Amino acid sequence: MSEQHYFTAQPQTPTDEMEFTETLLGHTYRFITDTGVFSKDRVDAGSKLLLEAVEFPQDGLICDLGCGYGPIGIVAAHESPQCLVHMVDINERAVGLAVRNLANNGLSNAQVFSGDGFTALPAAKYALILTNPPIRAGKKVIYPMVHQAWERLENPGRLCLVIRTKQGAKSMEKHMEAVFGNVETIAKGGGYRILQSVKQG
Repeated sequence: MSEQHYFTAQPQTPTDEMEFTETLLGHTYRFITDTGVFSKDRVDAGSKLLLEAVEFPQDGLICDLGCGYGPIGIVAAHESPQCLVHMVDINERAVGLAVRNLANNGLSNAQVFSGDGFTALPAAKYALILTNPPIRAGKKVIYPMVHQAWERLENPGRLCLVIRTKQGAKSMEKHMEAVFGNVETIAKGGGYRILQSVKQG
């Protein structure tokens, strides 16, 4: 399934739900997924690397931007129990799954929002923004996310994203440097890089 296909409000593929368990950061989670959502068979390698690399805050708000069926935001809610996690996705099918997956994993410190990125979220500042962006949706979609993340971060606050090395990691690195004034590769492996920028000043 193409990334353009899941980066849509209402997937047209017939629903065909499935369920699997995944151990992430030493804790086992149960996920319900469906057709028309990203990486429906398993938590993808890029998201796993992101979760392994990020330092989770112990207070403040966390944002999972483009949450899909919820693995990144759900792990964040578990790892940062004192924080509130805002999860958002344009894909209505994914949003419904994320709500169910939060409940199935016994997490109450997260909320899921339906809509296009930050415009669907409350007016809040975040300590950490996490995203596995829809790279194939193109720079016109994903580059504005970096600008918007800068605007929506606390000072200091962090943006952490995963990107395939061969799908524009270097240009994304330059873009994050231009917006934030800094960027760091905090992990790499399996053809992915985790880039982090910190809002300063």
